[in-house]
Amino acid sequence: MTKDVAGTIEACLPWTPTAVPEEIPHGDMPGDMVNIVPLHIEKANRVFPSLAQELLPVLRESRFSRAVVAVSGGSGVGKSEIASVLSFNFRTIGVGSYTLSGDNYPRRIPKQNDSERLRVFRQSGVRGLIASGQYTEERSGALRALQVAGADADPARAAESHWISVYQRAGRCGLKGYLGTPDEIDFDELSNAVSQFKNGADGIYLRRMGREEADLWYDFVDFSEVSILVIEWTHGSSDFLQGVDVTILLNSTPAETLEHRKARNRDGATDSPFTTMVLGIEQELLEAQAKKARIILSKSGARLPCDEYHRSMAAEGSGPHV
Repeated sequence: MTKDVAGTIEACLPWTPTAVPEEIPHGDMPGDMVNIVPLHIEKANRVFPSLAQELLPVLRESRFSRAVVAVSGGSGVGKSEIASVLSFNFRTIGVGSYTLSGDNYPRRIPKQNDSERLRVFRQSGVRGLIASGQYTEERSGALRALQVAGADADPARAAESHWISVYQRAGRCGLKGYLGTPDEIDFDELSNAVSQFKNGADGIYLRRMGREEADLWYDFVDFSEVSILVIEWTHGSSDFLQGVDVTILLNSTPAETLEHRKARNRDGATDSPFTTMVLGIEQELLEAQAKKARIILSKSGARLPCDEYHRSMAAEGSGPHV
């Protein structure tokens, strides 16, 4: 007999937080460093009652009393930490919850994907130059020199030469057609896992990805006592990901994301002009998908209406780029 998960949650409302231990289960990305600080706990606790209310009708309509939550936002905004505390909170009221990291589902390991992103940008840029009639042998040599120096995405170069501006605009357009798409990410595999979960699977083989070519395997995860699947992922609100019931968007800016990447410094070149371009495009994706979020959290943990979120992002200077 299916458990009355909605009834269990409703019986706990209004909800009183419990102390979060130093060590709790977190996302399943191998090697991921999750550092839960008081601000993460505060944000998770503030959003938990609203999330619980949002889930009640979903759970009642579900044949297996299961629901999927996505916690999305830029790198460093606290997705892993807040998702982990949300799962902990569900478990404290007797509702099984598992935190899944979407970062296990790219088509390439990080260093290969970084190379592919750069290839897409440069190939698209050169094609744009050719299409506009501005490609010459002389400019080809100058462009190769910029590429070797890692400066071909530097906006300061575009201000110096119109043809470089044409190259960068075309390259950026090509990059937008790759980032966060099925060419970069295996949304189908993750959507299939979500579907299995929602259709009552007692256990699922979930993908694990490290940072080297041989670091790819699957772990069998027991879902027999799990009712809430929490996906923490930048692309948790993507239209390509199917089966999410409630999306939580955490507010962040490209500048904050860049600082986080520099602090981690796992793959080098974290503050390059190209990385800055990538982060800007990812931010545009997040802002475009904000309308799907049931809950948007400000940096302080306050709940924001979608229009207020867009105004705050515009004030931060992180709006769409040309």
